[in-house]
Amino acid sequence: MRRLLLLLLGLLLLQQCRCFEFVIDGEWEEETSELLDHRERHKRAILTSEEQEDFEAIRGDDITVKSYKVESRITSRFAHTTVRSSVVNSGSKAQSIGFNVQIPKRAFITNFTMNVNGITFVGSVKEKTVARNLYTQARARGKAAGIVRANSQDMETFKTEVHVPPGSNIEFELHYQEMMHRKLGFYDHTLHVQPGRLVPQLQVDVYIFEPKGISMVHTPNTLGAQFADLIKVTSSKDKAHIVFKPNLQQQKKCDNCTESAIDGVFTVRYDVNRDSNAGELQVSDGHFVQFFAPSNFSPLPKNIVFVIDVSGSMWGVKMKQTVEAMQAILDDLTIDDHFSIIDFNHNVRCWSEELVQGSSIQIADAKKYIKSIKPNGGTNINEALMRAVQMLVKASNQGFIDPRSVSMIILVSDGDPTVGEIKLSTIQKNVKRLMREEFSLFSLGIGFDVDYDFLERIAMENRGMAQRIYANHDAAEQLRTFYSQVSSPLLRKIAIQFTEDTVSDVTQNRFDKYFSGSELVVAGKVLPSESNILTSFTTAAASRLDIKLESSADTDELDTELAKHEHSFTGFARQMWAYITVKQLISERALAPNADKKRKITQRIMSLAVEHQFVTPLTALLVESEDATERLLADFPKDPKHGCCSGGGGGPVSSGHTQLQALYHTPTWVKPITPAPPSQGIRGPEEWAIPQHVNLVDNDPHFIVHLPTSNMDVCFNIDSKLGHILNLVSDRGTGVVVNGQLIGSKQVQKSKLKTYFGTISVYTQPDGVSVTVSTVSIAMTDGRNNHSFTWGATAEITQDGVQISIVKNLHVTITINNNIQVMVLLHRVWKKHPVNVHFLGIYIPTDNEYSPLVHGLIGQFSREPEVTVYDIHEGVDPLKKEATMEVKGNRLPVTRGWQKDYRHDERHGSNVYCWFIHNSGKGFIDGHYTDYIVPNLTSFLYRL
Repeated sequence: MRRLLLLLLGLLLLQQCRCFEFVIDGEWEEETSELLDHRERHKRAILTSEEQEDFEAIRGDDITVKSYKVESRITSRFAHTTVRSSVVNSGSKAQSIGFNVQIPKRAFITNFTMNVNGITFVGSVKEKTVARNLYTQARARGKAAGIVRANSQDMETFKTEVHVPPGSNIEFELHYQEMMHRKLGFYDHTLHVQPGRLVPQLQVDVYIFEPKGISMVHTPNTLGAQFADLIKVTSSKDKAHIVFKPNLQQQKKCDNCTESAIDGVFTVRYDVNRDSNAGELQVSDGHFVQFFAPSNFSPLPKNIVFVIDVSGSMWGVKMKQTVEAMQAILDDLTIDDHFSIIDFNHNVRCWSEELVQGSSIQIADAKKYIKSIKPNGGTNINEALMRAVQMLVKASNQGFIDPRSVSMIILVSDGDPTVGEIKLSTIQKNVKRLMREEFSLFSLGIGFDVDYDFLERIAMENRGMAQRIYANHDAAEQLRTFYSQVSSPLLRKIAIQFTEDTVSDVTQNRFDKYFSGSELVVAGKVLPSESNILTSFTTAAASRLDIKLESSADTDELDTELAKHEHSFTGFARQMWAYITVKQLISERALAPNADKKRKITQRIMSLAVEHQFVTPLTALLVESEDATERLLADFPKDPKHGCCSGGGGGPVSSGHTQLQALYHTPTWVKPITPAPPSQGIRGPEEWAIPQHVNLVDNDPHFIVHLPTSNMDVCFNIDSKLGHILNLVSDRGTGVVVNGQLIGSKQVQKSKLKTYFGTISVYTQPDGVSVTVSTVSIAMTDGRNNHSFTWGATAEITQDGVQISIVKNLHVTITINNNIQVMVLLHRVWKKHPVNVHFLGIYIPTDNEYSPLVHGLIGQFSREPEVTVYDIHEGVDPLKKEATMEVKGNRLPVTRGWQKDYRHDERHGSNVYCWFIHNSGKGFIDGHYTDYIVPNLTSFLYRL
């Protein structure tokens, strides 16, 4: 019997879905006008809404679905998903059996195989023209049955139909890959589970492996409350397994029902551990991936112009939902933000002609204005956007905008332009011409009347992004959720770079801004090198400070680890690099300034897609029988207005600019990974940065004061109590104070509880910048903005004359106005040690430039006292001589001994020989040590 095989790709034009057009005879039509596009858009929306109501993964009348299994393997935010089903035609006649899978728009199909009564059809990705020619050849021989063209929105529906005789066994298997996108602080992995019938073997497995560890994983109740207890989550430090395996009875809508209750989205939500703001660099299979998702920064101020469509088509639910969302969005503005509102139909109105401060009075007035809007008239998008850009330009020219703030336009519209300039390409050019590099445009398209592809292009070209808002009961929540994603910008002008000759083919590595809860990802190839360490350098601007961060990774370590895990995706880095590259190239292609540039990008996309087996707008999946006599063709969704390539999916890449180099010359503050051999006589920058002579406090706590004139070191201990804050430097003349708070050991030893410095604070006036160093983090605040860094990454932070240089897990140096420096060393012990705790050491150069007013346990010695040591003789301990010291009019018994300087050897330290003064330095320091106890970490010392 002749086997008739039909492969169809579909798109559903609904929430979370795409819409499909089917061309069964294989003819490829071209749309001829925008009017036809507009009419077809309405037609598709109605048609696919009906299709969505009875979506079934397996279609057929008298069939038996033996199994339906979904498996996702997520490794380092990259997912490979496989959907398998085994079906039998249990009817008495031949029939068509369908296999349908909904997959995310951002995913690329990578393979499809089908076995029909022992005949296997295997898929392979080829350039579209090659695939079409092979398909046409098979069709000419009567061996192929169908070809499909599709149009996309948010989800893709892969559809396959096979016409088989009774008793036939069919096995379907679909593979697709996608990168997890972090939004609002977590990753959501969604799988559509809609078998359409009861299945004896129904199972969903999600395996997650994150090398840095999983901070949280759970399954939101998106499939239905009755299935909550059937989803099992097993997790360890870096792995998680989520399984859903209901039996036949548990699948039923009711005890006596024959229908399945499983019809929805299976969601796994998780996030990963981040031990530093520098990001996470991973290297595998000759490729690297740098993840950057910092937190603990204060948000940057915002300047927002809301541009709201109030044309007649917005009447009713759309306007009601928009007003509701705007009420909540306006409440989110702070006193540091500035905003205005422009509403438009055939005319354009401004609530305020200029940006105003986000005060409670202005916000209340803006809410009243929004509530009073009555939709009517046409749609003049061009003039509305021009007014919005001009408002930001005016504020910038007048110096009204903080240079470290983020300026953005948020456009909300539900339709195409009908008044004024209506040509979309001209509107796009007009906006691009006026927009400045520091401005961004975000587009929200409500419903399906709007040209969403235009909104995507205009946003992407102006450093923003677009999102479709579905005009249903939760449209207000969709608007609020989108705003939440862009409401907390933390960083601007981010660049992620690498040392020269270490990487190549780097994806976009410069970003206009970073929003809280999101993630920036850069990938590339690792070049052969003698070193097995790859290092990245990230620079960015935060609120009032500039930061430089360093991250490194062993080039072999992760591959070794991946080999140990059964369910890890070992090729994740290579595929993720190709995935990001193709997505960005598709976006660049949509914005290509000329045909030659577009042609070159097209060739690059096709080459990568074929190599990595991605079904893209320029490739097709050719499914062939083993003898290649029967062929089926699956195409990527086709954009109805702009050829085969949609403008979306790639992230903001400005057109007209060559990609900036990803190479970075190692900055002077970075500690070299491989020091030069001693024979070369070259010292690294970090070695040069360590002063030769310092006053220091380390261990429990031992003070070492260096007296340069006498070329002598004097030591003493302070036996204070747990929790006390000791002043080390207090200089009201320069406005600098250095204090340390004591912590205690876990247990008393020899009737004494040892104390150590657990927190060091450096505070400077008049800017009020405070740097607080603990064994966990380094925090910086200026009274309004708070920023926090961990010890897990090398970094440099600069603000108002204060520079913080962190060397990963070793020490941090605080420099004030280039003339006062404080170094804090980190001492870490075994966590389960019965006695010892993590603590800090402090090292202060003797050549710091204080004022004559300086004092403190260390500061007072910037005025070196006259010291005489005499009567040196053997002591009780033959290794420690004893003597008498004259200082400050006092005669003190002293003992010759040694303490440790840990700057060059953080584990063992180096000996510093000194004269030790007993009784907490009495007679050597001014007054009594209790005079140096202050109430707060930023307190200056009262005059002694």
